[in-house]
Amino acid sequence: MTTPGRPGGGEPLVLGVPRAAFRPSPVFLALVALFAASGVMAWNRFGNVRFDVFLFVVSGWLVSLCLHEYAHAVVAYRAGDRDIAHRGYLTLNPFKYTHPLLSIVLPVVVVLLGGIGLPGGAVWVDRHAIPGRLRHTLVSLAGPATNVLFTLVLVAVLRVGFGGGGSVEFWAGLALLAFLQLTASVLNLLPVPGLDGGNMIQPWLNPQWRRMYDLFAPFGFILLFALLWNPRLGGWFFDGVFAVADLLGLPPWLYAAGLDLIRFWQG
Repeated sequence: MTTPGRPGGGEPLVLGVPRAAFRPSPVFLALVALFAASGVMAWNRFGNVRFDVFLFVVSGWLVSLCLHEYAHAVVAYRAGDRDIAHRGYLTLNPFKYTHPLLSIVLPVVVVLLGGIGLPGGAVWVDRHAIPGRLRHTLVSLAGPATNVLFTLVLVAVLRVGFGGGGSVEFWAGLALLAFLQLTASVLNLLPVPGLDGGNMIQPWLNPQWRRMYDLFAPFGFILLFALLWNPRLGGWFFDGVFAVADLLGLPPWLYAAGLDLIRFWQG
C-alpha cells in the first residue's frame, strides 16, 4: 500500500515509510557484483585462481549474512515493527547492523581460519511492537531458514552442475559455501541464549526461566565458543554436521579443497 508523500512534495511512503528504506543499498549490490564477477573468474581460472576463489567465497558469505539479517528484519516488519525500516535494516546494508564486528568481521575471520559459518545476530527488533509469541519465534526463525534455503540451493547447483563445465576450483568454492551455510544453519538453530535458536524458544518460557535466559543472552557468543571448544561437545557438533553434509551429497574432499584455496596466502 502506498500513501501520498508529505505536503509540499517528497518521496512516496509505503505504510508511512519512505520507499528508499526498502531499496537495496549500493554496498549490497557491490557485494553481489563482486560475488558474480569472482565466480566468473574462478570458473575460467582467470589470473590467480586461489584469490578468485577467496573473493568468491568471502563475498558470497557476506551476501548470505546480509540476507540472513534482512530475513529477520522483513519478518519483524511484517509482524508489526514498522520502525525497523527507519533503522535501515531493509536496505541490506551491512553497515547498518548494530554490531558489524560480530556480524561481519568475526564471521569472516572464523570462515578463513576455521571453515565454520559463524552466526551473527545484529538486527535490533522492537519486541514490544510485535504481538504474540508465535510472531516472535518466526522473526528469530527467519534468519536460520535463509541459511537452510541457501544450503539446499547450493547443494542442488553442485549436484546438477559439477562435472558439466567450469574449473574444479570454482566447484570447490561453491562446495565450501554450501558447507558454510550448513554449519551456519546448525549453529543458528542451537538453543543457546542470545542466538536465533534460543530466541525462538524464549517467548515460550515461563517468567522465571525467561529472566534467567535474558541474563545469559548477552553472552551467547561466549557460550557458543565454550560449547565448541569442549572436545566432546564440539566433536558431537562436527560429527553431526559432517553426517548431514554426507546425507546431502556434499563431497568432503571438495569443500576441504575450497577451504585450502581461500587461504591463498599459504601458497
